[in-house]
Amino acid sequence: SSHRLAFLFLLPSLIFVGLFAFYPIFESFRLSFYRSILTLPWLGQKMVGWQNYTDLWTDPVAAQSLRTTLFFVVTTIPLELGIGLGMALVMNEVFRGRGLLRAVVLIPWAIPTVVSSQMWRFIFNDRYGLFNFVLFGGDVSRYLAPLADPILAPLTIIVAEVWKTAPFVALIVLAGLQTIPDDLYEAAGIDGATAWQQFRHVTLPLLRPALLLALLFRTIDALRVFDLVFVMTQGGPADATNVLSFYGYKKIFAEGMVGYGSAIAVGVFLVSLILSLVYLQILKSSRLEGTPR
Repeated sequence: SSHRLAFLFLLPSLIFVGLFAFYPIFESFRLSFYRSILTLPWLGQKMVGWQNYTDLWTDPVAAQSLRTTLFFVVTTIPLELGIGLGMALVMNEVFRGRGLLRAVVLIPWAIPTVVSSQMWRFIFNDRYGLFNFVLFGGDVSRYLAPLADPILAPLTIIVAEVWKTAPFVALIVLAGLQTIPDDLYEAAGIDGATAWQQFRHVTLPLLRPALLLALLFRTIDALRVFDLVFVMTQGGPADATNVLSFYGYKKIFAEGMVGYGSAIAVGVFLVSLILSLVYLQILKSSRLEGTPR
């Protein structure tokens, strides 16, 4: 009876998740097997089987979007983990003003992504942006246009993403640091371990669950990045920042190709799943695995 009562308490949450999470996923899978055009509603939905996936496999723009997305993932994730780990180590120390520092560090993560994206768009503006002013001062003739440069534009997205999400990683890692008993460090110090040896053999192994959690969250989130691209570059210039999520958005809402856009969404989901499994395997076989020595 206790299990039945627990299930009844969980039932509202399960219904909510089913309606707002599982149903959209199921509907995306279903629509990906149909040809449905928003601008031609009288044609209805036509079953085309795997045709949308075949077109996606041979679509050069989709291939470029996948490469852009993967480049975004493999550059932002290490930066976020490294910066977040450093921030967490600092915030874990005891010093005056530590509480204030923790609050200030979380401000970038607390700012809505659309707002921070617009802020970075202003910073990288080619006429009045802070980026050019810091580099060249008042010499307007030397100003760069990062958001209009196919090489610099992806880097601006990466900078904006790392600035916003590194504090989130730091928060997760800090929670992991606070679960490590001080006795382990005291014992390691008695045995003559240096600060680096304590970090390598005590801190990192015990941080493995927190790092794994941050890695999974950030990988999934980076693969489906959309709002930064939408606000800052609109996928340009020359599709240099046209990630898969934004490409799917354009196919559905700009071109009305619901079935093909749904196939792209399913593709993003599958890539997220595969990469998550790969990261899990890498993390399990890395030096982070094991018990403190």
